[in-house]
Amino acid sequence: MRLRGVGRRYGLAGPWVLRGVDLDLPARALVRVEGANGTGKSTLLRLLAGIDAPSEGRITGRGPRTAYVPERFSAALPFTAAGYLAHLGRIHGLRPADAAARASGRLTRFGAAAHAGTPLAELSKGTSQKVAVAQALLAEPELLVLDEAWTGLDTEARGELDLAVVERVAAGATVVYVDHDPHRLAGAVDAAYRVEGQALVPAPLAAPDAAPGPRILIEATCAPGTPLPARLPGAPEGTAAPDGTARLTVPAAHSDALLGALLTARPPWHISQVTAAGARAGRPASRDGAP
Repeated sequence: MRLRGVGRRYGLAGPWVLRGVDLDLPARALVRVEGANGTGKSTLLRLLAGIDAPSEGRITGRGPRTAYVPERFSAALPFTAAGYLAHLGRIHGLRPADAAARASGRLTRFGAAAHAGTPLAELSKGTSQKVAVAQALLAEPELLVLDEAWTGLDTEARGELDLAVVERVAAGATVVYVDHDPHRLAGAVDAAYRVEGQALVPAPLAAPDAAPGPRILIEATCAPGTPLPARLPGAPEGTAAPDGTARLTVPAAHSDALLGALLTARPPWHISQVTAAGARAGRPASRDGAP
């Protein structure tokens, strides 16, 4: 996806919110957008998602499957939580049974299964946000745009969204996000930008060790001389040895996505052991050929 000379203002004579924005968004990339309140971050994300059109300039290369999660999800729709997701699934071309199953799975993943039959208008803000996240992931988008999507989620759901983002990138998608937590997905970000004075400028990446929480050591083997797949989820530390062994350390939030990427690589890697980083012994992996 490519932006060239993009600007946005509201009204024919309104002040410019953004102007002269050039940006290339490759596939399989996690991109963070920063900036002070009111600088135009949400405007940029709405342009990327196709919700707003630029007042000048061009946006090209947007894929057919784009999803967007706003900070506040509008619940003024005549559906239950599960009914809304199943309806969107059918719009995306899923068969009714598949749409219902996928809707149920997304609600369960984000801890909202108990509210499947609740009308959207009666959901709490936190549960509404879980539905908003679930609907964005329903069609496995090629471009996922998250505007403070973690706001209102409980700790477990925030962790699941972290993991879901890493999974989408590992699957080849582009994810662009804004979040107030400067350490959100630290170490996994491929590029960062700051909205400043109507322009978009590069921003420094957070150091991988800025990511809080435990780290996981994954030991894997493959045929001698096999290189590791490029751009593994979570930006793991470690390399493959000439004898076909690898020891990779990654934040725990990214460990499942990293395992999936290794197992689905061509050729696939055999996972021999998964342990807490720094532990003396660990558990053998239960998966060795398929995710």
